[in-house]
Amino acid sequence: MKYDKADIERRMAGAVESLKGDLSGLRTGRANTALLDPVVVEVYGSMMPLNQVATVSAPEPRMLSVQVWDKANVSAVEKGISKANLGLNPMQDGQTIRLPLPDLNEERRKELAKLAADYGEKAKIAIRNVRRDANDALKEDEKKKEISEDDRKRLEDEVQKLTDKYVSETDSTVEKKVQEILTQ
Repeated sequence: MKYDKADIERRMAGAVESLKGDLSGLRTGRANTALLDPVVVEVYGSMMPLNQVATVSAPEPRMLSVQVWDKANVSAVEKGISKANLGLNPMQDGQTIRLPLPDLNEERRKELAKLAADYGEKAKIAIRNVRRDANDALKEDEKKKEISEDDRKRLEDEVQKLTDKYVSETDSTVEKKVQEILTQ
């Protein structure tokens, strides 16, 4: 395996992007359509993501609206939202399901902050795994005499700098989200 800095950076950036997606699904008290991303609905005999059977919008700061495309799927969508265990109480209004966002109590805020920290830890593990793969590849290249020991050490330092950069970005992203959760 050849050392590929662009690939390493892409994979580390991917871990941070994945983290941002995970964090966007955490409730902060403001309506965010990403909150319903994990919802799957049983329709037409199979499980489908909510966004493939309905349009989700945030018409008000504390309300989500789910416009179901097929009238026959309204109750299935309602059931899917309830099963997702998001702490939301769906209210049916024709083909639209309204989801008022309740205020977050202190205990729930702390749970969400802890969950955000867990997501951050998973992202950092993914980044460190990329570092390990890169360092293994460098050692392999040195063993095959494709690079010198000095080159390997220099490139390992480069990989460590990338690791530090993306771990730091992960920490600041999580910190920002935790502040958002705790100060709503």
